[in-house]
Amino acid sequence: MGGGMEVNKNKHIENWNAARENLELGFRWTRRNLALVGIFGIALPVLVYKGIVKEFP
Repeated sequence: MGGGMEVNKNKHIENWNAARENLELGFRWTRRNLALVGIFGIALPVLVYKGIVKEFP
């Protein structure tokens, strides 16, 4: 009934998935990574919070 329905694997998608699964093994802290964490992980949430609190009397 369901014969002949094999999946054709895309080599590029398989490589991308393998890289995503092993991301933590190849990650290194660099100046750029620290800066991005500082901006998007600390500074941006603080600015958004201050902006929201400022609107309330």
